[in-house]
Amino acid sequence: MSSPAPKSPEQTDKSKKYDRQLRLWGDHGQKLLENSKVCLINATALGTEILKSLVLPGIGSFTIVDGEKVTEEDIGSNFFLENDSVGLSRAQVATQCLLELNPDVRGDYIDESAEHIISNTQNFFKNFDVVIGTALSEKVLLSLSRHLWECDVPLLVCRSIGFLGYIRLQIKEHTVIEAHPDSESPDLRLDKPWPALKEYLDSINIEQLDQKEKSHVPPLAILHYYLNKFKAAHDGKLPETRAEKEQLKQMIKDSGHSEEGNNRFILEENFEQAVHYANTCVNTRAVPDHVKAILEDDSCINLTQTSSQFWIMCSALREMVEAEGALPLKGTLPDMAADTQSYVTLQNIYQKHAQNQAESIYRRATQLARNLGLPQDTITDSEVKYFCKHSSELHLIRGSCIADEYEKTSLDLSSYLEDPDSLIFYYVMLRGLERFLGEFNAYPGQLDDQVEPDILKLKSIIGKLLNEWGYSHVLRDERVHEVCRYGGAELHSVSSILGGCAAQEVIKVITHQYKPLNNTFIYDIINSTSGTFCM
Repeated sequence: MSSPAPKSPEQTDKSKKYDRQLRLWGDHGQKLLENSKVCLINATALGTEILKSLVLPGIGSFTIVDGEKVTEEDIGSNFFLENDSVGLSRAQVATQCLLELNPDVRGDYIDESAEHIISNTQNFFKNFDVVIGTALSEKVLLSLSRHLWECDVPLLVCRSIGFLGYIRLQIKEHTVIEAHPDSESPDLRLDKPWPALKEYLDSINIEQLDQKEKSHVPPLAILHYYLNKFKAAHDGKLPETRAEKEQLKQMIKDSGHSEEGNNRFILEENFEQAVHYANTCVNTRAVPDHVKAILEDDSCINLTQTSSQFWIMCSALREMVEAEGALPLKGTLPDMAADTQSYVTLQNIYQKHAQNQAESIYRRATQLARNLGLPQDTITDSEVKYFCKHSSELHLIRGSCIADEYEKTSLDLSSYLEDPDSLIFYYVMLRGLERFLGEFNAYPGQLDDQVEPDILKLKSIIGKLLNEWGYSHVLRDERVHEVCRYGGAELHSVSSILGGCAAQEVIKVITHQYKPLNNTFIYDIINSTSGTFCM
């Protein structure tokens, strides 16, 4: 009688609840998310949609800052507001509805405008990991942008108007540890195996094995054996050109065919995998340029007491790269055709070497932290292991201040404005719309009998804006008419899509995973097109 199959480990209630997202950013990212504090300014349709997409995956807490009361217009566009909410605090009603989505999340609200908070409570926004602002006037935006830039708190500005969406991320310095590249070859280091790996692979002589024994040999041992033969015939050089790689692959194929019957020959599965690895795993594993730039950055070379955990670990990593010429080993081995004992032996060799390198960086990083007078627990063993495993994915983004962007006397848009269909024209219109809102305290076209006069006013404002930047372009009339016909209205379907996009950027910032937007996103719903721009 066969023994029962082993049971899968039991999932906790939390892992069941957040199963899908744990597959995206793992326990490490989820922990950061659950400890995060997010502030939303203005509970518009877009604002509540953004928060919805953050509350559901389980952010730690949120606070809504909004001094407005619920209006009939809000009811028509905001999914979270109902008819009996008219006249009530928009911040309070939205907070109550959002908290119903996830009991794990804490929420609070302040029934005051952002302008009032900035003027009267100096350090309020400094307590948040991210601040999100929707439907902000230019005056409030500039003040908030300056304040958060000085506090080094990320700011995400969003606007949904008619069939047009806009996101702008302001972030002073952002570091990414786990970028989740679309494709990446296994980190096998066959170009330069360390002693323990070389000793094990050298112990397997493929040509001395019979056909049955060959079928159980790990693909890495096969590739290593014929790679050595290739190097011996080519002055110790690795195959670089396509022809040289084809030559190596043919050597593997010639040895791996077995007779199936009726004079048919098949390539053993492990040899087939060795041929596959010959395409991607025999090159010298160089340090990527984006990682080199980080290791050569002044923040990495000249540490101070204010240096973050990231930069201290980078400094320790820099010393290892200078000594060994390569980044730490990932320590993971892809699944492959081999007998269990051989595979486990190989797996242990890779894991042990990766662990030794991580321990070396941990010791050096803790020493650097101690030399700076920082607490003993500044650097943790688990963080260093995570850092080393993803050291090839490190990215650094240094953003720009929105207030600086708005106060520039010139913007280099020449490459965009040459294309009449470029979405950058919507950026220009949104900037003009914000000025219009500041001057007339209403959106263009908000009053039915004012649509035509407002079109002329908006065109005049946009023309002045372009002249300030040194351009003589004139926007197409139909685009200006289109924005004026919106009358400042939000459409729930548009806000829902844009809210999901904005929440995604907030999660990237909080988890330090995936590369965030740098720095402007525009979405044209009518044509189903979008574009990103670095302003």
